Amino acid sequence: MSALHLLSAAGVSVWLDDLSRDRLASGSLAEEIHSLSLAGVTTNPSIFEAAVSGSSQYDEQLSALAARGATAEEAVREITTADVRDACDVLHHVYRHTHGVDGRVSIEVDPRLAHDSIGTIEQARELWDEVGRENLMIKIPATVEGLPAITTALSEGISVNVTLIFSLARYRAVVDAFLSGVEGAVAAGRDVSRLGSVASFFVSRVDTEVDKRLRAIDPNSGLCGIAAIANARLAYEQHEHVLTTQRWAALAEKGARPQRPLWASTSVKDPAYPDTMYVDELVAPGVVNTMPEATLRAFEDHGEAHEGGWNTIEGTYHEAQSAFAHLEKVGIDMADVTAQLEREGVDKFIASWEGLLATVGEALA
Repeated sequence: MSALHLLSAAGVSVWLDDLSRDRLASGSLAEEIHSLSLAGVTTNPSIFEAAVSGSSQYDEQLSALAARGATAEEAVREITTADVRDACDVLHHVYRHTHGVDGRVSIEVDPRLAHDSIGTIEQARELWDEVGRENLMIKIPATVEGLPAITTALSEGISVNVTLIFSLARYRAVVDAFLSGVEGAVAAGRDVSRLGSVASFFVSRVDTEVDKRLRAIDPNSGLCGIAAIANARLAYEQHEHVLTTQRWAALAEKGARPQRPLWASTSVKDPAYPDTMYVDELVAPGVVNTMPEATLRAFEDHGEAHEGGWNTIEGTYHEAQSAFAHLEKVGIDMADVTAQLEREGVDKFIASWEGLLATVGEALA
């Protein structure tokens, strides 16, 4: 078995953090389901901006949209939902084979709605209906305003990928929003056995910010590169705890599936670190790791994979807590770090979305 197939066998669902019409048209997405053990796809505004600006595959649709007098907003909606719908179709057999656990494709609400609860839920409903595929997930940011939208969407039977999670405190709030949403779906008499959710915990960006602060304190700090993995491992500890609660047991009896932790932002930003670090160190059953293709290929080539399954999170919680204690001792305020990363994450996605609107607007003109 290949390294990625072994990773899957260890309980990590391998998802691709990329989508483009080139990938769909060439058949590479369908092929990678088999060759790279691919089980899902995530998208975001940055991915769509790169896809549309770098390909002629969209020209025909853009010409038709221009002839119809579509606005840039309308064109972006049609382009992105078309790609996601096609990707859902490519992955639908994975969805069936895994009984709704995998085979998922995510599309994000307009990031400009990140602090608008009502606008977020309205667009989540619209995207769910427009794509019209049962293996879709709507990405909703884990901002304070996003939390009630997560609960409402799930209660209405809309599967949700909660994105831009950086802190353990916010992750606890996300889990509560998830449980409340599934409880609402059960109360409404919905079949929750195919209601899916993942909690996208961003990894590498945490090290990028913490390392920058550490080097400002001490250029030779020996604490660089420990924050992100510790943060994710402690999130997994929280996930394991939730699965032992009576609240979850009551939902599981109704057929509900757990909200899986998803490791996002898993490409290494510092070339001094191993390029598969955020895959190697976060192996545990019942998680998702969504990777850009470069990281997928790197792990396939030289990732730490083992026969018979393995777990690099189990037994690490004391070490992770110790890492946080050391960081706090030298002056790293993790609450401030994660608050800044959330603000920057929203701003970056807004900038990419506006770049996509500008690119499409120019093409229409």
